[in-house]
Amino acid sequence: MRPVPWWILLSSVSAPVLLVGGWAVSAVLQGPGYDPASATISTLAADGAAGYWVMTPALVGLGVCHVVTAWGLRPAAPAGRAALAGGGLTAMLLALFPAPSSGGSLDHGVVVTIGFSLLALWPVLAVRRLADGGPVRGPEAPDRAGAPTAPAPAGPAFAGDAPWGLRPGPSLVATALMWLGGAWFLLALYAHDTAGAAERVVTFAQSFWPLVVVLSCVRASGRDRRPL
Repeated sequence: MRPVPWWILLSSVSAPVLLVGGWAVSAVLQGPGYDPASATISTLAADGAAGYWVMTPALVGLGVCHVVTAWGLRPAAPAGRAALAGGGLTAMLLALFPAPSSGGSLDHGVVVTIGFSLLALWPVLAVRRLADGGPVRGPEAPDRAGAPTAPAPAGPAFAGDAPWGLRPGPSLVATALMWLGGAWFLLALYAHDTAGAAERVVTFAQSFWPLVVVLSCVRASGRDRRPL
């Protein structure tokens, strides 16, 4: 397995720290009138918000962390890395398209939707379907006369030594839970008064999953370096 550079561990750790730290400090600055269970994170970065100067840089920093992580996450499939980087870019674009102090914003909503979709899809897009080095072939088994037979035909197979975070099962579960979280957010936004809580759970999960993948890659890389 291709090793991962040390600095993506720093970027993947920093992403959820910046997100949670940003909304926590901004909520304090916003004052007691702000209810984190019902009000969204975008409210904290809205024009004229008391915590704008904290939440906006936090979102930009979050986006930078995702781009850096995607750049160095070499064991992941290119499509997944591109989706993670795209999600990071949309987080940075929120600084250019903040939510208005009142009402909605089409530009802000489009950026948020694109960013959520990319970050929800990147786990499954990052799965390595074929082992590095080409298709997997079966071993040559000797026939009754002792001569080796032809190798088994090539076929698509998942890499057996793939890090846990890049395997199909965990990646599918992560993506499914993120989409369920998105549905919960929409339901909370229009039918209940808990949109802020739903958004925090979903955005934290999306900021934390890159760290899970990186840690699994680091662990797999260390396992590969063990002497036989």
